[in-house]
Amino acid sequence: MINFYERVLQYPNYHRQFNCNDSLITAFNCPAEARLMKTKFAELWTQYNCLFYVVEGKKIWHTADGVYPVEQGSCMFMRKGAFILEQFWDIGFCIVLFFIPDEFICHTLSAKLDMPDRKRLTHKQVIALETNQTLEAFFLSMSSYFGQSKEPDPLLLELKFKELILTIADNPFNKEMLAYFCALIHEPRPVALQRLMDDNFRFNLKLEQFAKLSNRSLSTFKRDFQSTFNTTPGKWLLEKRLLHAKSLIVNSEKSINEIAFESGFETASHFSRAFKQKFGLSPSSVREK
Repeated sequence: MINFYERVLQYPNYHRQFNCNDSLITAFNCPAEARLMKTKFAELWTQYNCLFYVVEGKKIWHTADGVYPVEQGSCMFMRKGAFILEQFWDIGFCIVLFFIPDEFICHTLSAKLDMPDRKRLTHKQVIALETNQTLEAFFLSMSSYFGQSKEPDPLLLELKFKELILTIADNPFNKEMLAYFCALIHEPRPVALQRLMDDNFRFNLKLEQFAKLSNRSLSTFKRDFQSTFNTTPGKWLLEKRLLHAKSLIVNSEKSINEIAFESGFETASHFSRAFKQKFGLSPSSVREK
């Protein structure tokens, strides 16, 4: 899968970029020809949360928990992880995009937000934000930077990122967003790891990418995973993907190839072999029964 954050960094000519502390970046993308992905459906992932405001155009985000159309005027927060981006070639797309690490959110809000509701264990991958006058004014203030040839001072950029996070957190209508921010700050690391794996096992991510998503080195990720799940990441992923695939075979009319892809397998042949080894029957035989 393509790292969305790294792909944006590779094309500074298409995106006016401002870096802050080597981890935060904003990009402004208007030209219709400035397409980073050349397919209708692009498989992407990012280790940083994204916040974007759509100036014009339309795209559709496909995630593990739903389908999210975004178009002019949409202001959305996308949690870090994997997704599929559906693109429309007949229209341009103009977006103000922010990549925001977990650590920055926690550092900005740690003294402001209380413990989350423990009953709420899941969060949507893409969360719509209320676009009030204060938030619109923030994006308007950011747009002026893109018209200047001079690079903004990094300290000023850091303040603007903090202003963005605090503006969102100060709006009581952003309840779902606030719940996720609270979880980031307060939930135990094993719970965060469980949530991350449940959200992303259906995508064909490598262990190194799961480690980066969890803000761990590969060795630390494997050790913490073993401690949390009492098994290895590879075995857990295979089990979860096969059970998910079997559910799709029984309960949907999707083709075997589609199910293999949507369950995180790199090829249909690998899926069929693993499935038969696990359940004693081929995917097509289970469907026939």
